Amino acid sequence: MAKKILFDTDPGVDDATALLFLHKHPEAELVGITTVFGNTDIDRVTRNALYLKERFDVAAPVARGAGRPLVCEPGPLPVLVHGDNGLGNVTIPESIAGDLDPRPAARFIIDTLREHPGEITIVAVGRLTNLAQALAEAPEIAGLAKEVVIMGGAFALSGHNGNVTPVAEANILGDPHAADLVFGAAWPVVAVGLDVTRQVMITPRDLARLHGEGGDAGRFIAEISDHYRRFYSRFGIEGFYCHDASAAALAIDPSLFTTRAGPVRVATEGIVMGQTIQRDNRIPFGPNAWDGVPDQHVCVEVEADRLKALVMGTLLG
Repeated sequence: MAKKILFDTDPGVDDATALLFLHKHPEAELVGITTVFGNTDIDRVTRNALYLKERFDVAAPVARGAGRPLVCEPGPLPVLVHGDNGLGNVTIPESIAGDLDPRPAARFIIDTLREHPGEITIVAVGRLTNLAQALAEAPEIAGLAKEVVIMGGAFALSGHNGNVTPVAEANILGDPHAADLVFGAAWPVVAVGLDVTRQVMITPRDLARLHGEGGDAGRFIAEISDHYRRFYSRFGIEGFYCHDASAAALAIDPSLFTTRAGPVRVATEGIVMGQTIQRDNRIPFGPNAWDGVPDQHVCVEVEADRLKALVMGTLLG
């Protein structure tokens, strides 16, 4: 039976790739797409989600979500990474005829979890603002989710490894207060952070295969990835890391990853704002800010070749 997945996203080049992976995988049933500010502003990410839904005949409804963080001021848009329009500056219509779900994303999340208790996996690959707002409105939904898979965080498995600051990853830094609330809720969270996503590389050869053999979806991914790939080339990287699709892949096949359990807190101020810190339960610390926070799972290892084969095989059909 297909897994019911609610995809919370800010399309976004790698978000679009993850969405098309879930759309094409036979074991995934997309029950909804909720948008959140991040890779570009909320108007554009919502337009992008509607465009992907219309172009690739995605049945799931789209609900517009949060346009700013819970507390902080929003940071600059990452146009160097994802382009001015969020999709690598490829030409797409400025307005899309498709209809939005009338509910805001937080209400859509609440209603979907209530309609399918114990069945929904939330795959969240952007800021966690929508999830935090849903928890604030209806805290009991934490007991209704099957799982929450987050692409976010940098857990210092190989030294400090943030991608916006030395310690912070973009999705978490974009709304650290929301992230701290989501990690602290009583639902099962698995964080797919930079520690593992940076082990999976999409190469120029992979993009050429997608363009030549992947049909319309493959060509589209290759086209929007050109801007993304050129951003990575500034750092001497040929290709780019497989961030959001790694989280989507975990929702389909968790055996690709090894995880460790422990409570996670997120720093919400100072020079370490956005840092994700998991307590090591083997060490008998004295009273601290992690006390009373539920254990969540953080990915510490990935079978990179298997994961890439799953993503590429699904996108190539």
